[in-house]
Amino acid sequence: MMKFFEFKMVRPKTEEEIALMRENGILVSKTLAEVGKIVAPGVTTLELNRVAETFIRDHGAVPSFLGYDGFPAALCISVNDVVVHGFPSDYVLKEGDIVSVDCGTFYKGYNGDSAYTFPVGEVDAETRMLLDVTKESLYRGIAAAVAGNRTGDIGHAVQTYAESFGFSVVRELEGHGIGKKLHESPGVPNYGRRGQGARLTDGMTICIEPMINAGARNVYLAKDGWAVRTSDHRKSAHFELTVVVRKGQAELLSTFDFIENNVKF
Repeated sequence: MMKFFEFKMVRPKTEEEIALMRENGILVSKTLAEVGKIVAPGVTTLELNRVAETFIRDHGAVPSFLGYDGFPAALCISVNDVVVHGFPSDYVLKEGDIVSVDCGTFYKGYNGDSAYTFPVGEVDAETRMLLDVTKESLYRGIAAAVAGNRTGDIGHAVQTYAESFGFSVVRELEGHGIGKKLHESPGVPNYGRRGQGARLTDGMTICIEPMINAGARNVYLAKDGWAVRTSDHRKSAHFELTVVVRKGQAELLSTFDFIENNVKF
């Protein structure tokens, strides 16, 4: 889940705080894997939400999205041309759909946040490329999340990779800092120039989350006041991980390993 930010000085997290956030990151990652196991044609997005909320609460945490600024569910579930912030509903997933699942937890006073876009059954070649490129653009951004760089270095890495394949970067939405609050400074755009933006320091915890469109980058806010959709109604993909900025190489607090080692797609 993402939000806009004004720049503020950011206090790096202590190693004790990072350890608690790592617990959240692992729980979010495992929750997404549980959801991924049931993504299939014929399943409703409400059922995905039920599985996630049950798993989170069974592990002693609470869904951090539920009730956030009035959001009505544990997950943001965004299908096809919905970029982010879709509501779970009676919508039945169909072969060839893609579904972005964005999950947050609150546990021991800290937050976790991660997102993964799943294919539903077999998808066409362009859609498969969109998923692969979006996920790789995330990893390119993470590679730039090192102490001494700036948020613009992350955005530049994401943007140049995604656009090299003819896809477009959503500019109205961005990643964010995270900690005791779900959304903290700095904002982390998915486009930008090297050497611009907030300076990254050792111990900062941030969520990097490319939102990449198959068509034009333009988006609009749906009538429900939450879902953001592509203006041309072509598909959009969204992947997100939480990381700690370190010297030399960022540290992952959430991971896709539980999904990719346990979910067949």
